[in-house]
Formats: sequence, C-alpha cells, structure tokens
Amino acid sequence: MSDTMYVTKETFEKMREELHKMKTVDRPASSRAIAEAREKGDLKENAEYDAAKEAQGMLEAKIKQLEGAIANAKILDTSSIDTSRVSILTKVTITNVATKKTVTYQIVGEKEADLKLGKISASSPIGKGLLGKLKGEVAEIQAPNGIMKFKVEEITV
Repeated sequence: MSDTMYVTKETFEKMREELHKMKTVDRPASSRAIAEAREKGDLKENAEYDAAKEAQGMLEAKIKQLEGAIANAKILDTSSIDTSRVSILTKVTITNVATKKTVTYQIVGEKEADLKLGKISASSPIGKGLLGKLKGEVAEIQAPNGIMKFKVEEITV
C-alpha cells in the first residue's frame, strides 16, 4: 500500500486504537490459544492447533496492513479547506442533469466512505469526477450505463 490515504483526525485515532488493541489484546490471546492447543498432543493431527496458527497468521496480516495504512495516512484539517473547488472533506450538492435529482455528498478518503452517511470516496468514479470542479460546473462521469452528468450546485465544509 503506497498510496496516500486521506483521513480525518478522528478516523486516524480510531485506526491507532484498533492497532493498539490488536497488538496488546488480540496478539497475546492468539499466542495463548496456540499454547493451549499445543498442550493437547500430536501436532500433526491437531485441528485446534492448525486453526489457532491460521488465526494468528490472519491477525498478523491485519496488523501489518493497518500499520501500512497508518504510515501512509495524511490527516486533513477541515479548517484549512478551500471551498471554491470540490476537494477531499468538502460537502458538495450536485444535481443529476438527466433526472433533476439533487443529492449532497461529502468527499472523503476510502477508509471513511459510507454511502448511507452521504460520504463517498474520492477514488470512486463520482468522487474522481467531482474533484476540482467549481460551483456551476458540470462533471461528466463514466458509469456502466453511459456518461452521467452532474451539475455542482453548492460546495461547503
């Protein structure tokens, strides 16, 4: 993972807390599970031992992935955001030119994207298409069913 991941300070803190929990709670529990399974006899025929080792491997992979994400994270401050153009952490109100339907999305990093909360990733097709647009501009976005046009109505924080 070499790409920069843009996150808010709150998301960055959640990531650090999750990593700390994995290292201080989950990792020792995994080691104990392996030790307990090892005590139960022949390791060649011990399914519990194999499962514990596999779980430990998956945990270590998650730890490594989260460490990489934290190392590549860039914390964005909402107070320094320019609202003249669509950028990460801005809220943009757009109107679908074809359907006249208006929606508001906040452009966020991949880790924070949640469509139910109105947060779309800057790396999503719509997010990419809106980045850099000014109020009043029309973004043409390639979708599976053809090109969609969205007019930027409002940009706020």
